Amino acid sequence: MTAEGFLEGRRLQMARGVLLQCIMGGYPPARFYGSDDGDLALVPDPAQIHRLPWSQQPRALAICDADELTGGSSSLSTRGQLKAVIARYAALGLAPVVATELEFFVFAPNTDPTQPFQPPLGLDGRREDGQSAFSISSNNGLRPFFSEVYACMAALGLPRDTFMHEMGVSQFEINLLHGDPLLLADQTLLFKHLLKEVALKHGLTVVCMAKPLAHTPGSSMHIHQSIIEIGSGRNVFSDKAGEPTATFRHFIAGQQAGMADFTALFAPNVNSYQRLCHPYASPNNACWSHDNRAAGLRIPASPPAARRVENRLPGADANPYLAIAASLAAGLYGIEHKLEPSEPIQGEFEVPDNLSLPCTLHAALERLKRSQLAKELFGKEFIEGYIASKTMELTSFIDEITPWERRVLAAQA
Repeated sequence: MTAEGFLEGRRLQMARGVLLQCIMGGYPPARFYGSDDGDLALVPDPAQIHRLPWSQQPRALAICDADELTGGSSSLSTRGQLKAVIARYAALGLAPVVATELEFFVFAPNTDPTQPFQPPLGLDGRREDGQSAFSISSNNGLRPFFSEVYACMAALGLPRDTFMHEMGVSQFEINLLHGDPLLLADQTLLFKHLLKEVALKHGLTVVCMAKPLAHTPGSSMHIHQSIIEIGSGRNVFSDKAGEPTATFRHFIAGQQAGMADFTALFAPNVNSYQRLCHPYASPNNACWSHDNRAAGLRIPASPPAARRVENRLPGADANPYLAIAASLAAGLYGIEHKLEPSEPIQGEFEVPDNLSLPCTLHAALERLKRSQLAKELFGKEFIEGYIASKTMELTSFIDEITPWERRVLAAQA
């Protein structure tokens, strides 16, 4: 939209079906978004209008809510779904607090998708070989890129906590500061957009796939969650003596109750499950533990005021609004129904059958299709539309023959 049109308050409308557009560009049948495919109104959030600092031509980006023309948020809007979950907490006098940890890879341009990604050439003329994890000098070869990333974050008002080189080849992680869930979802979206745009300026490619390289750790989007009492600001996961509360247990139990049903929301792509096959640091289970990274739900070591639950299932490819909404909705379900969690696990452990999760996108979509809990928390229209869109993507993947199949199976008798 032109700046003039925006400042005049001109209403921007968009076909309702666009909210179910699949990643290849197509749409499921119209019955999933209304047979008329009428319009939605895109209503900008006044707090999320940003001048884009990397653009030479003056441009701005406005994060919008998708509202029905008859009023109210569209049930197909993931931002609207997150706002509804936050409102359910507020009705109980509670406010969730979250933080996201986003991992990503920085690669050289990849013009041939049949070839593996490669790390970029550093200032020393070499490609990283994977020995730079957690090094203080690990991003020196990418210093011009990261310098502009930091400057653009500051210009967009994105506070950062820590930035580090992760375990993968040319893999990095950003920890965003904890705060309001909607704000953190907006910030995560803006940060991913910023990364890709700045990378293009520097002749680089940023990839937020869950598993872009074989034999290398994948990229997660861990979600740290706590709940405070509105007014006092007290963390309701800890009592006055600093001990865990019943609310804390119920929240964990709700997360456990929803993780298998919601796996397709946390791991939305075929590639997501390549990451979850890794036995360490990407746990595909609903176990919980005190400071054990093999558990899907980890309780990090912290003082009582910062007691929180880390959901380690979502990948970097997850929609931040939907992943945060699903995680918080599951926790609230546990609080409302006073569910009790399993016993915590420590050390090496075997995942019980009742705490295992779907390990393919097909299995995850089938589980979501059968989930009454998902329909109760997010509405039948959203869940059925989401499944329809993701089924199109899965079918598109199955329609292709991979290099592995040609290499290994063609010679078989």
